[in-house]
Amino acid sequence: MSTLAAATASATAGAGTAPAWRHYPFFDVVPVKDAHDLSSAPDIFKATLEISTVASSSVGVLVADIHGSVHILNPDFESISSWVAHVGGRVTHMVERKGILATLGEEDSVRSPLLKIWDVVNRDKKTGAPVLLRSTKVQLSNRPHPVSTLALSASLSHLAIGFGDGAVLLYRHLDQSLSSSTSLTAVPKPRTIHDSPTEPITGLGFKESSEDSPNLSLFIVTINHVLSYQVTGKGSGGTPSVVDEIGCGLGCATMDWRSNNIVVAKDEAIFFCATEGRGACYAYEGHKSSIHTHLNYLVIVSPPFIASAASASATVRNFAARTPNYNESDITKVTVFEPENKYVAYTGTFTHDVREIISQWGQIYVLTSDGKLICLQEKSTATKLDLLYRKSLFSLALSLAKTQQLDDSSVADIHRRYGDHLYAKGDYDNAMQQFVQTIGHLQPSYVIRKFLDAQRIHNLVTYLQELHSLGLANSDHTTLLLNTYTKLKDVTRLDSFIKTEAKRNANDTDELPFDLETAIRVCRQAGYFEHASYLAKKYGRHEDYLRIQIEDAGNYKDALIYLRKLGPDAAETNLARYGRAMLESLPEETTKLLIDLCTSSGPLTVDTDGPSSAVTQKQTSAPSYLSYLALNRNSVALPTLTSDTATPPSPSIATVKPDTNSRHASLHDASRSSTPPPPTPPSATTAQPPAPPPTKRISPRIYFAHFVDHMEQFMVFLETVALRRWGQTVSEEKSPVSGLPSPSEPPVDEEADRLDQVAVWNTLLELYLTLPAKGYTGTSLNEAGLRSKAMRVLGSSTVPYDPMHALILCSSRGHTEGLVLLWEKMGMYEDVLRFWMDKDKEGAAAAPGASASAQVVAHLDRYGPDHPHLYPLVLRFLTSTPALLERHREDVKRILEYIDEEQILPPLGVVQVLSRNGVASVGLVKEWLMARIKESRAEIHNDRELINSYRLETAAKLKQVEELTDPEHPRVFHVTRCSACAGQLDLPSVHFMCNHSYHQRCLAENETECPNCAREHSVIREIRKNNERLADQHEVFISEVQEGGFETVAAAFGRGVLNMTRPQDVAS
Repeated sequence: MSTLAAATASATAGAGTAPAWRHYPFFDVVPVKDAHDLSSAPDIFKATLEISTVASSSVGVLVADIHGSVHILNPDFESISSWVAHVGGRVTHMVERKGILATLGEEDSVRSPLLKIWDVVNRDKKTGAPVLLRSTKVQLSNRPHPVSTLALSASLSHLAIGFGDGAVLLYRHLDQSLSSSTSLTAVPKPRTIHDSPTEPITGLGFKESSEDSPNLSLFIVTINHVLSYQVTGKGSGGTPSVVDEIGCGLGCATMDWRSNNIVVAKDEAIFFCATEGRGACYAYEGHKSSIHTHLNYLVIVSPPFIASAASASATVRNFAARTPNYNESDITKVTVFEPENKYVAYTGTFTHDVREIISQWGQIYVLTSDGKLICLQEKSTATKLDLLYRKSLFSLALSLAKTQQLDDSSVADIHRRYGDHLYAKGDYDNAMQQFVQTIGHLQPSYVIRKFLDAQRIHNLVTYLQELHSLGLANSDHTTLLLNTYTKLKDVTRLDSFIKTEAKRNANDTDELPFDLETAIRVCRQAGYFEHASYLAKKYGRHEDYLRIQIEDAGNYKDALIYLRKLGPDAAETNLARYGRAMLESLPEETTKLLIDLCTSSGPLTVDTDGPSSAVTQKQTSAPSYLSYLALNRNSVALPTLTSDTATPPSPSIATVKPDTNSRHASLHDASRSSTPPPPTPPSATTAQPPAPPPTKRISPRIYFAHFVDHMEQFMVFLETVALRRWGQTVSEEKSPVSGLPSPSEPPVDEEADRLDQVAVWNTLLELYLTLPAKGYTGTSLNEAGLRSKAMRVLGSSTVPYDPMHALILCSSRGHTEGLVLLWEKMGMYEDVLRFWMDKDKEGAAAAPGASASAQVVAHLDRYGPDHPHLYPLVLRFLTSTPALLERHREDVKRILEYIDEEQILPPLGVVQVLSRNGVASVGLVKEWLMARIKESRAEIHNDRELINSYRLETAAKLKQVEELTDPEHPRVFHVTRCSACAGQLDLPSVHFMCNHSYHQRCLAENETECPNCAREHSVIREIRKNNERLADQHEVFISEVQEGGFETVAAAFGRGVLNMTRPQDVAS
């Protein structure tokens, strides 16, 4: 038995290869044993001489013998199926695609080769063999020629057969024929597409269609040429075109693993030919008997030769060194070559001829002529990469990873190792190029730590920029990159980075390649306010932009213009924070902006259009007065207060500077006049327009605290907001307030809007009463004018201020005129009278030519008829001193008469008032007392007469009751006329005990009660029933007693409400 010799590749170039090829031991040699006899090769290969051809397929290894049989082998190389494909002959060629097997063979009964097509997936139910689909002769002429090669397209649409006489037959639309007919001989008519009698066909191969080349082409290889024939598409069916003036022997041509090019093996090199012409060429010298494709490898088999110790191939020399008598027999060399990465993955020698190379199940199998089967088992990718790492062959490792289609994380790990290798060598620039390839898979901190040194900061910038361009940077990376820019003072690169238009995601055009918040913060900290404000403004970070302009750059003018561009909603929050600082720098402009903001519900007028940001805020209803302004006096940034916005603004008023009607006014100003048009009288025929929808307005209360040091602007702000928002203003006319028509748009929250009005006028009133402050040297604030405005506010019936708050203000500021006016409006008339009484006691005059006591009498005449309780107060006052009594003697008499007429006080009460001191004499009230005594005596006389009449009536009723209840004395009726018809009584007649008599015909049937007395009795019964019902309603009785006193008790006693329960009711 022959022995097998195999050697792995060395680190130097092998025999027949150019010095450029490097050898790497990427394959291990493993003998394949029989599944039942581990000491021998698979049983089917023992009769090697009887094997005619071997082919790979999707169902297993196909082995055909010289007896016409075909065997299908499993991974253990056991036959799982076999059948006789060609009876009495042998199989010469086989090719399989998608479970369809095409065989070419010879049979004794037929001179020409036979083409048979089998379905190896489906079996014949009777024989168990694959289903024979087609069987036909392959014949060019009367003289048969041997078949040299066979090719089948991947889609089964075309089949090509090459002959030894240089002819090529092409079967078109084979797949359609197989599916459309069941006849064994129904195959498409073949067409001879090439005929070269002097050049036998040595190779055929289909180039499959792809996106780049949608046409199917057929490569034809002869001993001298490589030709290309277009099978499908426009221009197909012509003459094959010569691709290259090279050729090869039989078995030395095969398609590459992508089925794009045909590989031609010549003794001097290996050529790749495409349809357009020769492609890559790899110098690999040496005789070649066959070439095969295995995945991305090419397996090259040399013809047998005698080994020599002086051979140029290290593999041959090693074989000669290990083998005695090495020159007595031939050896065959097998080389596994990787053309894309240009290295030899295996080279070995075999002491017997190599019959077949089988590429199946991801392995290479070598069948020798002595029946041995050797498996060239490829090492794992990790093992191959580890070998390359040890040799520092990182470029080859990357190429290998690409060929093996490793995942991105594995490729990134190779780049990391390569980068570490270059970093250790000090090649920092190239190392960084490798580390850049790891972004997304390697932690950035791993790379950043390596390049934090000052000498490598430029490389670090490169890495951080790439990190940002891919959108994988976090805020720390942005901080580090911007700090490196600022440290290098590289303003150009900083500008390029800040103003770049690159995006993290191509599908998301709004996403930046860096963390925006971090970029703004770092630029601010480094003093690059222009870059920070550029980012904030460009990407709508309104608060950041304003913070930079106000707190950092101090550019209040730009901040004010930017706030106008934002619109009401966004400006509301920012002005609540920066309003005080802006008032310090631009008091008039900021006041105008606040006025427009609080009176507008639409966009604010600016020079150029700007972005608008809507920030929805909730409204608060807490009151805000001037007294609260001292809170947080030293703080610039105030807590954010929110409110609902309201209607668009109307034009500026006279209290604002003359340039108020400027470009900063609302957009609505252009369409509205300073003076509202007169109202149009309603017309019955005119259709009423629909009511406008409610609108939001910002509450002015949230900005009150900003004006703590700007009272003059504060007053202008409040007066203008009141006029433009609610049509309310204090005029200089005689009337207290001249009302303007309110805006047509109703507010969203009427209660909140009412609270805003109250807060504005409360604060305005306080300003009118407190300004100007002590030490004021200006001319715009006049004390008399302000106090006059305050009086007009207090006297107004339309201005919605808080009376109690106004009362506290007037009291605390000593504004007596306002106090009197408020007392009158609030119905506190007694306080008004006491005020004038106090004035009289102080000796002050109410007005030129009028005394304070006269004002008391005058106000009593005004308020007294509606408020009688004031008369005893004034009476007590006028009789408090002899001087007052002397001046107002007639007034006292008139007051006494009015008290008597209206019965305000009983006479005894009047006497008690007058007798509290010795000022009033008896003579003053003598006549009044005499008249009261006479009236009292007359009233007593009348009461006594009524009492006597009630007693007599009661005695008569009691006597009548006694007579009616006396059973011993019969009642005699003397009535002669009917009480109903007034006619003479006749029988039958009915007499009642009440002395009424009736004809029986004048009474209704079953009448038991006198008709004349029934109504009076029913009223009395109803009254008693109501009294009994009211006797149980104690709450009603108590409330009546509280109002009427003893009179109510007496009335209830008279109605029987207080009567005790009758004994019979208790017993029942």
